[in-house]
Amino acid sequence: MGPPLVIGVDSSTQSTKAEARELGSGERVGTGRCEHPATSPPRSEQDPQAWWDALVQAVGQLGELRGDVVAISIGGQQHGLVVCAGDGTPLRPAKLWNDTESAAEAEAMVSRLGAERWAQLCGSVPVSAFTVTKLAWLVDHEPGLLGAVGAVCLPHDWLTLRLCGRLVTDRGDASGTGWFDLAGDRPTLRRELLAEAVRAAPGELGDPAHWAPLMPAVLGPAEPAGMLTEGAAAALGLGSDVVVGPGTGDNMAAALGLGLADGDVAVSLGTSGTVYSVASHPTRDASGAVAGFADATGRFLPLVCTLNATKVTDTVASWLGLSPDELARLALSADPHGPGRPTLVPYFDGERTPDLPDATGTLAGLRNDTTREDLALAAHDGVLGGLLAGLDALHAAGVDVAGRLFLVGGGAHSAAYRQRLADLTGRTVRVPDADEAVATGAALQAAVAVGESGTGDPARPASADLFAARQGAWGLGAGSDVSPR
Repeated sequence: MGPPLVIGVDSSTQSTKAEARELGSGERVGTGRCEHPATSPPRSEQDPQAWWDALVQAVGQLGELRGDVVAISIGGQQHGLVVCAGDGTPLRPAKLWNDTESAAEAEAMVSRLGAERWAQLCGSVPVSAFTVTKLAWLVDHEPGLLGAVGAVCLPHDWLTLRLCGRLVTDRGDASGTGWFDLAGDRPTLRRELLAEAVRAAPGELGDPAHWAPLMPAVLGPAEPAGMLTEGAAAALGLGSDVVVGPGTGDNMAAALGLGLADGDVAVSLGTSGTVYSVASHPTRDASGAVAGFADATGRFLPLVCTLNATKVTDTVASWLGLSPDELARLALSADPHGPGRPTLVPYFDGERTPDLPDATGTLAGLRNDTTREDLALAAHDGVLGGLLAGLDALHAAGVDVAGRLFLVGGGAHSAAYRQRLADLTGRTVRVPDADEAVATGAALQAAVAVGESGTGDPARPASADLFAARQGAWGLGAGSDVSPR
């Protein structure tokens, strides 16, 4: 037997990553990975069973380390809608965050209540990414399914349900649904917002009182969800005495894994792009640019999200017959101050911020002397430009963004994204040592949930200091720095 271990899971749009870390030191001792089925907006859906199958495979790759695991927690892609029968069986594929089919429902909701009212009640103005709009889409387009729904949950909630048999969520991921008020220690379900999603449903199905009991209970940041069921333990090759943490959304888990302090900023480049900061107070931005999320520790995580990130540079690379790494090298060899540089507006899949779900990309400023290097640079700068506009929106919403600047996600492996973010901001960019900030954060959450006893204690206080102490002990936030040229 070795030292006790915890498993952190990143169940993203593209794949499941699992990493095992020592409970005390945080040292990573094993990893596993399994891909998810590819999706493409405007309809972006996945079978939740594929997430579970990927989780089983990824954890299985940890091999003999599984015998020392004492806790596991899930960081999952935000916003997705999973509707289940009473036994937790999904009734249809999950609509994911980047599914834009509910754009009309989002527009109608904001028109009826007003952006200011939405921002005051739940911290955000809903767009098609939010769960509340996806439930409204289900009501409008698949009303025959509604009577069979016995549970409504998010991707991480559903995986936690598979692990321990309890329908629960956490304040971080719950804050992205569009029907929770963030005031107080725990989010409160706002039935008038839930009513906006189900108003067109027939009979009692149009009453939010019918739907409220179908929502997960909201756990505190350090509160275990339960223990592995015998079936889950057998499938994963883990002991049935393994504690299941509350789980959280992927951005909240990444903030944990980075060790973000107040004022620090993270730019994340994956399928989507996000820029966010940890704050002590909620934001309520009626412009809709900043989503006023909660974090996983008891604080808040104001965030701006764009739909189009590394898929854009992957696509441009394919047009030029290059790999993404080759495109990055071309971009760095271009003259960023050259005359007549082309500009790419990268709304290839529509856009979330700004809210333009039907938009397309635009490449402007082409000339006869435009080079492949110019196109490569325009692709990277186009993606970063949307996120830098998001950084400006955070500052305009009163968020402190003067701390450290982190770059995470798959795009952080790109030399061009690293250097151009430093160049365009004029700031030093920290690229963390941790390869998977979301999985690392989920592992840290599992460690906090299980505590030093290794058995978990639901009565432990949900203090941000509890997480900060663990982040310090694990040495999170270390990395290499990239300076502007």
